[in-house]
Formats: sequence, structure tokens, C-alpha cells
Amino acid sequence: MGSAKQITFDPFCLDLANERLRRGSLAIPLRPKAYAVLNYLLGRPGQLVTKEELLNAVWPEAFVGEAVLKVTIRQLREALDDDPKTPRFIETAHRRGYRFIGQIAECGEILARDQEIGTKKAISASSLPAAFSPMGVVGRDEALSRMRSWFEKMLGGERQIVFVTGEAGIGKTALVDTFARSIASDRSIRIGRGQCLEQYGTSEAYLPVLEAIGRLCREQAQVVVDVLRAHAPLWLLQMPSLVSASDRELLGREVFGATRERMLREMGEALEALTAELPLVLILEDLHWSDYSTLDLISYLARQRQPAHLLLIGTYRTAELIVSGHPLKAVKQELLAKQQCEELALEYLNENAVAKYLSVRFSTNRFPVELVRLIHERTEGNPLFMVNVVDYLVAEKIIAEYEGHWQLQVELDEVELGVPENIRYLIEKHIERLSELEQRVLGGASVVGMDCSAVAISAGLGEDVIKIEEVCDGLAQRHHFLLPAYLADLPDGTITPRYRFIHALYLDVLYKRVALARRSEIHGRIGERGEIIYGDRVGEIAAELAVHFEQARDLKRAVKYLQLAAENSVRRFAYQEAVGLSRQGLELLGRLPDTPDRTQKELCLQLTLGVPLIATEGYAAPDVGAVYLKARELYQQLGETPDVSEVLWGLWTFYTLRAELGTAREIAE
Repeated sequence: MGSAKQITFDPFCLDLANERLRRGSLAIPLRPKAYAVLNYLLGRPGQLVTKEELLNAVWPEAFVGEAVLKVTIRQLREALDDDPKTPRFIETAHRRGYRFIGQIAECGEILARDQEIGTKKAISASSLPAAFSPMGVVGRDEALSRMRSWFEKMLGGERQIVFVTGEAGIGKTALVDTFARSIASDRSIRIGRGQCLEQYGTSEAYLPVLEAIGRLCREQAQVVVDVLRAHAPLWLLQMPSLVSASDRELLGREVFGATRERMLREMGEALEALTAELPLVLILEDLHWSDYSTLDLISYLARQRQPAHLLLIGTYRTAELIVSGHPLKAVKQELLAKQQCEELALEYLNENAVAKYLSVRFSTNRFPVELVRLIHERTEGNPLFMVNVVDYLVAEKIIAEYEGHWQLQVELDEVELGVPENIRYLIEKHIERLSELEQRVLGGASVVGMDCSAVAISAGLGEDVIKIEEVCDGLAQRHHFLLPAYLADLPDGTITPRYRFIHALYLDVLYKRVALARRSEIHGRIGERGEIIYGDRVGEIAAELAVHFEQARDLKRAVKYLQLAAENSVRRFAYQEAVGLSRQGLELLGRLPDTPDRTQKELCLQLTLGVPLIATEGYAAPDVGAVYLKARELYQQLGETPDVSEVLWGLWTFYTLRAELGTAREIAE
């Protein structure tokens, strides 16, 4: 079984001393619970280990459901490249548990053999997979080839900023997923991924970047945290779950008096330090919903000319920028003009691509050529619509397998009449084929958001979390609406699987199916559960809670969290976001009854608003004067107040810089 400090099974070695999985000389990242499960199974080779035994052994003090174990096993199989249908290492005993079936060997022999055949290689373009196959996307060979060329330049030390653009459903995420999977097998490359969310719009500063860095920290915790501590303490402060309370206090003193420019510089230096060790591919999705600060960071990184093994890929919908007037359009145009970025604009698929998709999906088909033409005409080559149309045809048995061949079961004109006219109606048809429980769970998930945890869905629906996990896991395994989960550790010790909608259109259709009153109720329950789970760390999810309580018509709580979210933005020097959040809070306050409590909250929000307004518009701007005049009026309404110095200082500065010295002197006195 190998030495006491390692357990080995060709071609892997579990290093017990360092709690690490290796393949030859290459370390393979494993999350702590995945490591613990593998270690437990390896200690009982060939034996059936029940689910209950594994849960009790690996999660002894936490209440988790079987779905968490399924996700962990899936992570292990991905790390081991183990097919559950024909397993080499982990075998599933249906409804009972798992057993390790691999042959355990001597680690020293494996390592020596791997070194002998040259397993340990330098990072170079030659180590790319020989077959850069689409793996689920068609008609994108040229696009994948361009992404590979940018990747090769990055490996050579030339930083790359790439925007993948196109309409909703055109396949931006599928393309990026395919590219990411093709390089993920090379463990000498880091991949960080974050997503902008429509619910928070431009309000949550650095949201996708913090998510991407947070994921890197979960996968390679100490390495990334050490880099952040050394080069980006401001950023480390934004992720309090990674540091202790005493460390946060020390970091707070260290970054006292920091600026927005330092925030950008720190992340630039941290990424340089990370990429000096291993290349990094940073993927930021749906930038058409991005906050302004993330765009500032992208611009900053693009302008740096020193070499870096960094490839930043951003995706966005072209039409969204035109309609919303989002600043990303101007940012991208400026970077393109200075040759500081690349753009990959995806087009709709042609008939040949549709034909290839059908031949890949139905390898033994006997479809008439006219069916390809009909699908292409009806969908206009939109990949998401095309996939949904074909799913619909299969579900309705318009195309079916007969005597080993997939064939059209009706006349072609009947197909044309039967296919829905638009993708939203088609998604509705797919939803209607789900069970009542699945529809209810997906409705709750849509209220949670694009990224939804089983705990949040359970809280919103008021249903058993284990049942929710089972439903979500079943849908995700079939790739119906949800993608497979990853595990999240919540501040109260709960471990929960988090799922993500395959596409924002699915979420949108499901959300609109939930009755308004029911939707409001679910939002409120999710918000209340979030308060309990996060406790004194509730400020970490302030923007999220503000959305839930506003939709729940709980305006007092919504204002409270908008205030906290605005203060978070000020601490991140994200002044535009802070202005937007403060003004949103003031607008909601205006709907509440006029009471001393409302006056006090309005005063706090006005003072919070003053700081970012000064930073963005200047001390003498009319908006700044209006804020401090209103704050003075509110102080007078409240009567006895402990300290008016902040208001008077703001007004004195405003009038002094406008050369209204008489008024300034009165205030100073």
C-alpha cells in the first residue's frame, strides 16, 4: 500500500504528509473535503463504504445532505479523470455508497517511471493538447483557433485582454467553457472565473473579480492568500472569510489612507506575482452587467506593458451595451484603438454547422436535408435556440430512434407548424414537461439568482433542504436548466452545493412565471435566512440582501443594506457605485412614513453620499452642496445631536471653494 506517508495508485499518489494528490511530479488541486473522502476510501480498498459512513467521517460536526457527497465524488472523478460509467478508481454502489476499486502500487516506482519518460515538462505552447476538439460546440473551429493563438502568446509572456462578444444565446459561454476545459487538464495553469449579475447591476464593486479570486483561494488557498497578503492587502480585506479577525485589524491599519489608484495597483501587482509562478487565465462573464470598478481594473491591466503570463477573457452581449449605454462600449473602443485588447465577435451558425451538430448528437440519423434547412431558418443559427428546438423535437417524438437510426417521424410541414416561434416560448414548453416539484424548485432558484445555493432555495420555498438538493442535483446531472454544483462553506458552518443556471434566459423565463406575491414572499425568506447565516458578517452580502428585501417590499431593511453596500463601495474606492447605492437608498426612504427614525437614516445616507460625490465631482460641485445643505436641515429636524462637525466641514469646504467667503465664515464660526 506504499509508505505510511503516502498511498499510491497508478498513476496517482496521495501525499498524506502534505495532504496533496499528485500525478507523477505534478500536484493536482483538491478541496479539503474531496481530499478527506479520497483518503477515507483509499484506507478501505475494495470495501463498500456507505454514504452515511462517509458523511459521518468527513462532515462529523456539520449537517449536510447526500447531494454534497455526490458533488464531492464528482470533483474527485474529475481530478482522477474517472468515468462513472466505466470507473477505474471509484465505483458507485447504487443507493448505498462507494468503493475504491483501483490497484494500489508503490509511489516511488511510479514517480521514477514518470520522470524517466519525461513527465516533468516546462510550460510552453508545445504542451497544449494535440486535439483541440470542440467538445460540445460546433461551427467554432476558427474562433477556438484564435483563442489558442492568444493563449500561446500569453504563454510566451505577452499579456492578452480578449473580449468575446455576441447576442444572447450565440454561444459565448459555450466557447469559453470549451477553451477552458481544453487547458484545464494542464495543472500548471491557473483558471479563475467570475460572473457579473443582473440583479446587482453596476452596484457591487469588483463583483466578478472578487468571485474569481475567491475561487482561486478555495482551490489553492494558502498560495493565493499569501500573494494577496504580500501584494494586495486591500483586496484581502474585501474577502474577510480568508483572514482571522486579528489579521483583519492588522491589515486595516496597514492600508489606512489608501486610494482608488492603490486598489488598482495592488491587484496588478498581485496578478503579476501569481503569473510569475504559473500562467493565469482570468474569465469574467457578462460584462454588460459589470460595475464600473471592474472596467477600471480591466483598463488598468490592459495598459500595463510589462510581460505577464495573463490571459483575461471577458464576455458580453453587444445589444445590451447599445440599449443601456453601459461604459464598457467606450472602454473597449479605447483599448481597441490603442491595440491593447482583442475582440472575437461570434456570428450565428450556418447550415453546415447545424448539420454537424445533428450528426454529432444523432450519429446514426437519417434526417432529410430539408430538416437542417428548416432548423436553421427557424433559429437563424442561434445556437441556444437551435439546441432547444432539437430538444423540443425529441421530447415531442417528432424525431425518434427507430431500428437503430434516428429518423423524422412526421411530414416536414408538420415539423414547421409544431416548432415554437421564439426561444422564450420554447423554454416555457420545456418547463411544462418538468414535474410540479421541479418547476417549483427552479422557480425558487430563479428568485435566488443566477448562482443559487440549495440552502437559499430551501429557505425561500420553506421546504426540506435535502429534497431541494436531490431535485437540483437531478436537473444538473441531465443539464436541464442548471449546471452541476460546487460546494460552498457558509459562515455558520453549513456546507451547501451551489448551482448555476445554464443561461440567463432560463432564469428570466422562470422568474417571470412566479406570481408577484409569491416572488415577494420568497425574496423575503431568502433575505432573512441570509441575515441568520452571516450574522455579524452580514455586510459581506449587503448588496444581495438589499435586492431581496426591496423585492420583498421590506423597505426599512432594504435601506439598511443599501447603506452598508454603499459603505463597502467607499472602502473599495468604488465611488460611482457608492453614489448609486446611496441615491437608491434615499429614493426608497422617501416611500417610508416621515418619522425621526427615517430622518436619522436619511441623514446617515446623505453623509455617506457626500464622500463619493466629493471624490467624483469635486468639493465645489452643486450636488455636493445640496447633500450637505440637506444634511444640515436634517440635523436641525432631529434637534439634540452629538456632533455636527462633518456637516459643517462639508458646507465650509463647499462655500470656500466657490469663493462664497461670507457664508463660509459664518459656518466656520
